Amino acid sequence: MEAKQIILELRVKNGLSQEELAERVYVTRQAVSRWEQGETVPNTETLKRLSKLFDVSINTLLGSPRKLVCQCCGMPLEEDTLSREPDGSFNEDYCKWCYADGAFVYTSLEQLTEFLVQHMSSETWPPEAVRGYLEAMLPKLKHWQ
Repeated sequence: MEAKQIILELRVKNGLSQEELAERVYVTRQAVSRWEQGETVPNTETLKRLSKLFDVSINTLLGSPRKLVCQCCGMPLEEDTLSREPDGSFNEDYCKWCYADGAFVYTSLEQLTEFLVQHMSSETWPPEAVRGYLEAMLPKLKHWQ
């Protein structure tokens, strides 16, 4: 779905007129109309306000153009697994299990690796194979660089 459809649906779902939405995010009614017509896209600051108002991520507002991955553990991120900052805003870099209440849960790469090996190992993917995969993949993520 495109950003124009998403913004329109969220506005209608929340019972807001274009004028009311414009007032809440400090833009003109014409700006809201242009977004909903697909003529323009909100700027970064306005996207942050819309995200907070509608309680959705910026990535969702933009039609999920990028596939998000937790930059700590590598897990694919969805709307319901995104972490939040202490102010309630979304943090689109980390899952809610690696980053909670403004703090990282895992203090070392080794600690995270041990946790993941215990929970990802199976008969078809033994612990040594999981460990090898994680030791190759995790250091490439932003949090561990």
